[in-house]
Amino acid sequence: MPRWLRHNALAVAMLGAFLVFLVLQSVFGWHTHNEELTEFGAAPLSWPAYLTSGHFAESVFENWESEFLQMGGYVLLTAYLVQRGSAESKPMDQTDRPEDDERRATPQSPWPVRVGGLPLVIYRNSLSLALLLIFAGSFVGHLLGGTAAYNQEQALQSGAPPIGAWEFLGTSDFWFQSMQNWQSEFLAVGALILLSIVLRQHASPESKPVTVAHATTGA
Repeated sequence: MPRWLRHNALAVAMLGAFLVFLVLQSVFGWHTHNEELTEFGAAPLSWPAYLTSGHFAESVFENWESEFLQMGGYVLLTAYLVQRGSAESKPMDQTDRPEDDERRATPQSPWPVRVGGLPLVIYRNSLSLALLLIFAGSFVGHLLGGTAAYNQEQALQSGAPPIGAWEFLGTSDFWFQSMQNWQSEFLAVGALILLSIVLRQHASPESKPVTVAHATTGA
């Protein structure tokens, strides 16, 4: 295996799987949407046209929204909350780690740490901020795509006039779509937190070492 690929294999595997499944989602979603259009006597879309449709945008951003809410919330909550025995928790009595103290900065530390001030304040929280900003963007994408999809569906079914994004935000349809994903994401994380207390996966940083006691907290 080339050195670059070996050093980046985890990211390549995850992003490669993402692209494969995104393309497959678009193909199956295209066929599904065209079947719906045909049922109402509307002309089917080409695949490139489907990629710009509300149906596709809604389905993509609806899922991204929940994923990044989960990850952003998880990163932020694990900074302050603990779970005894879980590999996903920091040790019970730990606040900041020694390496989080900017006074221990070295010439190799990231530049915001060496500069201090506001750049350091932002950098200390940059991971959760970035994830939650992506969540916010995905939320807007879901809202706009969902509005377009809702208006098309209403026009086909009843000829109802279109509504705006603000009006769609107030519908139960929008929040049903969001909640059905949000609850499942937090269930999955909660299950990982609790299962990692008593179960192991050797060689994984998401698991405690195989030989340590269940009460050991943190990986």
